[in-house]
Amino acid sequence: MSDLLFAHISDLHLPFEPQLTLRQHLSKRQLSVWSWYRRRALHRSDILDSLHRDLHDHAVDHVVVTGDITNFSLPGEFRQAADWLAPLGPAERISLVPGNHDALMYVPPAEGLDLWAPWTRLSDGWPYLHRVGEVSVIGLNSALPTAPLLARGWLGAQQLARLEQVLGNEGRAGRVRIVLLHHPAAAGAIGWRKALADGPALRAVLKRAGAELVLHGHARDARLDAIAGPREPIPCLCVPSSSALPNPKDQGARWHQLRLLGIGGDLRAEVTVRRWCVDSNAFTTDAVYELCLPRSAPGTAADNPPL
Repeated sequence: MSDLLFAHISDLHLPFEPQLTLRQHLSKRQLSVWSWYRRRALHRSDILDSLHRDLHDHAVDHVVVTGDITNFSLPGEFRQAADWLAPLGPAERISLVPGNHDALMYVPPAEGLDLWAPWTRLSDGWPYLHRVGEVSVIGLNSALPTAPLLARGWLGAQQLARLEQVLGNEGRAGRVRIVLLHHPAAAGAIGWRKALADGPALRAVLKRAGAELVLHGHARDARLDAIAGPREPIPCLCVPSSSALPNPKDQGARWHQLRLLGIGGDLRAEVTVRRWCVDSNAFTTDAVYELCLPRSAPGTAADNPPL
């Protein structure tokens, strides 16, 4: 099989001027409004337009989006996000998971995540399984409403149990497993206030069942961490905001192009970092490096029965 080319984008925070009702003002959304007024000059429409063009120019096979597409989880933002995603290409070539800003407050599904159904393609709840050639893209939902000043994530026992089954089944089939979620999976990757509450349980699943790569957002800086697998460490790669100007809190907009090499043999990922260059007002290649991916030994059929 030929190599596969993926794009990883995250934390778009699409510009949106909120019109809150009185009830919405008296909620956690008001804190995000104050934060947005401080940061709205950083997440720029021209960067997002350039991101669109850059993704098209690189003719990737599949785009993965790891959350925080919105700012306030308002119904209008979910519609705006759907309009932004649609021109990226056929829906089956995009996989999306939500972030904490996409679950800031409860939104009726018909006005919220149901509008993103073309890119989640849930058949039986979370996690989903999208097969792209010999690659299995497995999307987790770590986003849930939290108390003010918190941005923690949670997967829950049911989602983790299903994840272990999916990882085991896909691993036994010899497929390359890429796990998507918004919150970092590695211990210590982010502070307690923004961390994945059941991160230890997720890491235990990955150690038993294995995966070849974990992709996430949420952190303001690009990160490469390692999570223990059945035999070898599992790389855990973060892309920061794909729309932010460089500033004291953000490294600046970037996206990762991942070319999976050696499918069916020694598996590697060639990572090309496409970073927003203020001087040229465009995305440029900042670095290229290779990751050796594990071919983890999955759990036995008895440990991970078929779904």
